[in-house]
Amino acid sequence: MSTHRFAALLALLVASVVDSAGADKKIVLIAGGKSHGPGDHEFRAGCLLLQKSLAGVPGIKTFVYSNGWPSKVEGGNVVDDHAALDGAAAVLIYADGGGGHPLLVRDHSKVMEGLVKRGVGLGCAHYGVEIPSTNGGPQLLQWIGGHYEHAYSVNPMWIPNYQKFPNHPVARGVKPFALLDEWYFNMRWPADTKGLTHILVDKPSDQVRNGPYVYPPGPYKHIQEAKGREETMMWTFERPDGGRGFGFTGGHKHVNWVNDNQRKAVLNALLWIAKVDVPANGVESVVSPEELALNLDPKGVPADAPNLTGAWNVTVQTQDATYNPTFKLVHAGQNLIGDYKGGLGEAHVTGSVNQKNNEVRWKFEVEMQGEKTVCSYTGKIEDKNSMKGTMTLGEFEATWTAKR
Repeated sequence: MSTHRFAALLALLVASVVDSAGADKKIVLIAGGKSHGPGDHEFRAGCLLLQKSLAGVPGIKTFVYSNGWPSKVEGGNVVDDHAALDGAAAVLIYADGGGGHPLLVRDHSKVMEGLVKRGVGLGCAHYGVEIPSTNGGPQLLQWIGGHYEHAYSVNPMWIPNYQKFPNHPVARGVKPFALLDEWYFNMRWPADTKGLTHILVDKPSDQVRNGPYVYPPGPYKHIQEAKGREETMMWTFERPDGGRGFGFTGGHKHVNWVNDNQRKAVLNALLWIAKVDVPANGVESVVSPEELALNLDPKGVPADAPNLTGAWNVTVQTQDATYNPTFKLVHAGQNLIGDYKGGLGEAHVTGSVNQKNNEVRWKFEVEMQGEKTVCSYTGKIEDKNSMKGTMTLGEFEATWTAKR
């Protein structure tokens, strides 16, 4: 080979190495199909928000595929597009699980096994962490370090209060937060827990352990017997071969993606399993309350159904006095969260909306004379800018009207 040809070939090889080293990492987000009521299990809308939130992170490209797996049309038929996963550094499955888990469909488990063997990171979110213990369970134990097991794990609606975090890249910049959601706990862990790090941890109250759970309602004796024990709602796993995985049990209520800390924990985890450096303060992103209403799956909600996101001025009328609290509400589907400010102080609000008959309800907890009391609002949406109903505070009752 001539000196000239050898130099040209060497230059080509060097350029190829440089291009490969500088190539963006590919993160694939697999969203499940339509599931549950409006605002719950909004897998596609949630993945699109995560994709948007990662758009400003240099060095990665994020792809979203709907209905449980990448697909394409071939010969007039919709078929799996496994090639869409080629070159992926990380994959997230945010979908319904159990016996219908995306990994249990056709040859998906075999495809994922090949990816994992090549070092691809895998994350599972919400129902996606549940899989039968004898069919897929052994694989998730190896791939992400744990899973939800039917009749062993539980899924109550409750509010964990995340106050402490480990020294781990996924926890960078995550501050204390508390959100009502279907936070699963009592995961099935591998016999050897080396490589596991517990990210979101709290101690469920006795009442939470007693149930009811979402399904089956319980209570389970083994859950009650563990009263006082801390539980894990998000974890990371470093596999013996150096590959990485994580599980996140929240994500039932789409409205909670507006919370910067929940979102940051999951965004950090996606970078970490892709082996991308997590910024010192975690992934910074902004999701406006209005964006939560975008891309929701069609679930029978009228097209003109009002969205209650925004600031509301409320007039509470009793026989003796008038009060004027304010609420900042965030609305997605059938779920509400927000903040109250008024004569009772300040508080976090959780609630629901029936968009078919325009019914609304929300509540918050306040402390009065050393005891915690629930303040509840129920009513009707009159139009997009007005509501009215009844407020109860213990045995006290009043009427209220609200204007946006």
